[in-house]
Amino acid sequence: MLELFLVLAASYAITYASVPWLIPRLLKARISGKDMNKNGTPEIAEMGGFAIIAGFIVGLLLVIGLSTFGIIGIKINLPILLASLSTILIMAVIGIIDDLFLIRQQIKAILPIFASLPLVAVSAGVSHMYFPLIGVIDFGLIYPLILIPIAITGASNATNMLAGFNGLEAGLGAVMLATIGIVSYSAGRTEAVILSFAMLGALLAFLKYNWYPARIFIGDIGTLIIGATVAVSVIVGNIEKIGIILILPFILELYLKAKGRFNSQSWCKLQDDGKLICPKRGEIHGLGRLIMHLTGGIKEKPLVITLIIIESVFAIIALISIFLIL
Repeated sequence: MLELFLVLAASYAITYASVPWLIPRLLKARISGKDMNKNGTPEIAEMGGFAIIAGFIVGLLLVIGLSTFGIIGIKINLPILLASLSTILIMAVIGIIDDLFLIRQQIKAILPIFASLPLVAVSAGVSHMYFPLIGVIDFGLIYPLILIPIAITGASNATNMLAGFNGLEAGLGAVMLATIGIVSYSAGRTEAVILSFAMLGALLAFLKYNWYPARIFIGDIGTLIIGATVAVSVIVGNIEKIGIILILPFILELYLKAKGRFNSQSWCKLQDDGKLICPKRGEIHGLGRLIMHLTGGIKEKPLVITLIIIESVFAIIALISIFLIL
């Protein structure tokens, strides 16, 4: 299965080459946003997810083509891969529409259900799961008709929620997809490895330009396809428990924001020394603001690194759990 690393290299190369070409064109088209966590709030190119999806598609199609023509000795389930690609592309379209026209939050939370339909159509995943102390539970039709749409919707909205700092979305996505890729590789789940590695390569390349200080923002097109790829890879690889562990920090983010009634107008404050602060306890509406409050102020780069370390801890827990659940 070493040939599967071709997908990572291909997606990395395409995204790495695409971003410098994309940045001036996005700025010229006035597709940009202000970096609220910098002095002077500079204007930064938005919708960098275009480069990510380009790298992802090329990496995925390269492996499909090489396998189809027998150039590499990998057997793949083509309907599953194409259905997965369809789901992720539908999420990309939703992200594009949201970036350009600002879809209402209630509608954006529901739209991913329709993106799950290709996976439902090909009966992706396995309906029975093993639970410690309980045993095997077969969910039957509940799995494709209810659990798959919930997984796609939940993961896409979760990755869109824990965002807003340079390098955060791509960094968290890279940790999750690297973990899923490793688990899938060790379990021999070829399709899940291809999907996760294709997105991983694109995210690693994108981080070169999105890391502090960012030259380009990822946009909703990027955050939504990261979540969709995480969910699709987990479903296709039949490693749902790994996905649940990896998504726990995002669940905490949801809890904190729900507690604050999703008050997106409560921004952190930038001090003269470059630190971001959240002085009022009532304004702790997310993990980022919680860290600001606990540290008494923190610069953006170490804040992002802290959040990535938190996700990495859960990734390590997920990897350790392989010995117990796989």
